[in-house]
Amino acid sequence: MSKIVEVNEKIAEVVVDGYKKIETSVVEGYKKTEDGFVEKHLVREGETVEEAKGRIKKEQEEREAQAKARAHVEVNIPDSSEIVKKNLKQQRMQIS
Repeated sequence: MSKIVEVNEKIAEVVVDGYKKIETSVVEGYKKTEDGFVEKHLVREGETVEEAKGRIKKEQEEREAQAKARAHVEVNIPDSSEIVKKNLKQQRMQIS
């Protein structure tokens, strides 16, 4: 291998290692911040941070499922104004 290729590989290793260290630090910092927030504001009495996170995730999934179900029902229910227009049109046809 040429010296340029070897130097480039070493530089690449240093850059990747540096990036991984930064990434790890950022992720760990975020997790600590998130855990602190959950512990301070969202944990119920007798509940651990992990249990609170699980409960919150489950509640969010339930809300999303309910919203999806409501949206499905709303799509399948005809607009009342359209029903009125249809009835008026039928009545006019019967009168004519």
